[in-house]
Amino acid sequence: MNQEETLEVKGIRAMDKTVKDILNNVKYTVDFFQREYRWQRKHIEQLIEDLTDSFLSDYDKGHDRREVQNYERYFLGPFVLSQKKDGKSIIDGQQRLTSLTLLLIYLNNLQKGREEKVSISDLIFSEKFGQKSFNLQIPERHDVMEALFKGDEYNNNGKDESIQNLTERYKDIQELFPDELKGEALPYFIDWLIENVALVEILTYSDDNAYKIFETMNDRGLNLTPSEMLKGYIISNLTNGEQKQQVNNIWRNIIFDLKKLSKEEDLEFFKAWLRAKYAETIRPGKKGAANEDFEKIGTRFHQWVRDNKDKLGLKKDEDFFKFVAQKMKFYAEKYEVISKAANNYDQELESIFYINERGLALSIYYPLLIAPIRLDDTQDVIKKKLKLVSKYLETYVVLRAINYKSYSHSAIRYTMYSLVKEVRDKDLGELADILKNRINKMEESLEGFSNLRLHGQNKRFIKFLLARMTSYIERNCGEPDNFKYYMSKQIQVEHIWADKFEEHRDEFNQRDEFENWRNMIGDLLILEESFNKSFGDLPYMEKRDRYLNQNQNYLAKSLVPGFYSNNPKFIRFIKEKGFPFEPHEHFKKDDIRKRQNLYQKILEQIYSVENFNNIIE
Repeated sequence: MNQEETLEVKGIRAMDKTVKDILNNVKYTVDFFQREYRWQRKHIEQLIEDLTDSFLSDYDKGHDRREVQNYERYFLGPFVLSQKKDGKSIIDGQQRLTSLTLLLIYLNNLQKGREEKVSISDLIFSEKFGQKSFNLQIPERHDVMEALFKGDEYNNNGKDESIQNLTERYKDIQELFPDELKGEALPYFIDWLIENVALVEILTYSDDNAYKIFETMNDRGLNLTPSEMLKGYIISNLTNGEQKQQVNNIWRNIIFDLKKLSKEEDLEFFKAWLRAKYAETIRPGKKGAANEDFEKIGTRFHQWVRDNKDKLGLKKDEDFFKFVAQKMKFYAEKYEVISKAANNYDQELESIFYINERGLALSIYYPLLIAPIRLDDTQDVIKKKLKLVSKYLETYVVLRAINYKSYSHSAIRYTMYSLVKEVRDKDLGELADILKNRINKMEESLEGFSNLRLHGQNKRFIKFLLARMTSYIERNCGEPDNFKYYMSKQIQVEHIWADKFEEHRDEFNQRDEFENWRNMIGDLLILEESFNKSFGDLPYMEKRDRYLNQNQNYLAKSLVPGFYSNNPKFIRFIKEKGFPFEPHEHFKKDDIRKRQNLYQKILEQIYSVENFNNIIE
């Protein structure tokens, strides 16, 4: 069925439509019981990753934009509508259409100030008689969509699940959208997205038909997943009936446990495991390059296993049996350990939690964490390998972010997938040496910290650094680890200087210079929201001593002279580490310099390559 072809059967019409066809000045409603927007970061990550890979396989900066019409089309699957008197109602596909709308809003904002633009606002909203309405007509979302469209900040505190997810997924798009598409390639990508990305619209003329189609499309018993197809292939290669039954039972138990994590976690496990232990080739970043092992596993891993059975050592019955009973079972258990550490803070595996919080692509860090683990490794060795790799990844991400470098999937995929092969099955000593060498050879270092300032796009990263430093100091002074709390919505990044230029004229002639200094990380703290609001605009001298009223928060309290009395654990720790902590009677430019230097010294300890040696001792 091509773009112009329509299939119509007994009141049901199916048509291949582009994103532009679907959203251009067309209004959709969503029944109130289907309005929750539940996509998570991993879904946005996968969408951007898939779209980017497909686009870049054809893009050539030497092309005229008209060449985009000849690029390969990309299909996002079907969506189901019910035609009603007052318009079309989305029965299935609201998650994807909402996510596409968020992406279009981001792209529209990204185009601001550019000479070469693609007109896409009509795909987001339309206007009649001076009244603007969004094409996805969901009244309770209007305010947040309006704010995102205008590029304004939106406070989602206390809002419902959908509003929370809309704002968070938009931030994810901001972080994950690749830098290589933000320059000359941007109009080409937008053209391709709206003209070459397609969905199949299934339009019915009754809700009953619409819901029957929806149920059929989502009935797992009728649609085999890639993992189910892989299971069928494995079992078909076993001739022993008892082994077939054993594999079936083992497989069922593994998948059951994985789906406790999320309903599609089995698919993510197979991608991570096969990439970690078996993938050899990577698609080079040039026009027309074909997908290789790493890419094929991401799209059709069941077929990849069939095509690469020799690479996996699958030759006789016993190989297929061990593939499930030993290897799959073992690595699924390790995958679950990683997943739980990523989502629930565990001090022993803290860096896994940190890299997940930083939004590193799952398709990057899961394979890398699994790659060095061997079947014969002890539990102690496995834990140390996980610590080594996650510490490397946390350090890598932080150094790139400090130096304003992207760590999106597209920006680092080749580097990281090459590293997967390099660390595969290595022992502890070899692994530590490889990772230390990688850190030492990075172009980015903590020297870039002196230029780090707060801006609109890095607020959560600044909060991460402040939370990381604060919890590190406190933990080493015998206090509970509060990192997770410090990253919660109850905690805000606060300027030590109030936004009052007139109070700093003794050091500044220009407001721009004042704001530049005020946004240096040395002028920033994390504080409880209620605490911050109570005195945020006060001059430093009027609020300084109140920092002592914070629960823990050593980084804030260290400004106050009184904090240094009767605090022997803190004094002993900072002397041992050589941290230049000092109280600040006043807070001037020189005090900001000192705090900036202090923060850098703390981070140098947290991200020292010597930590790798400490892990393997």
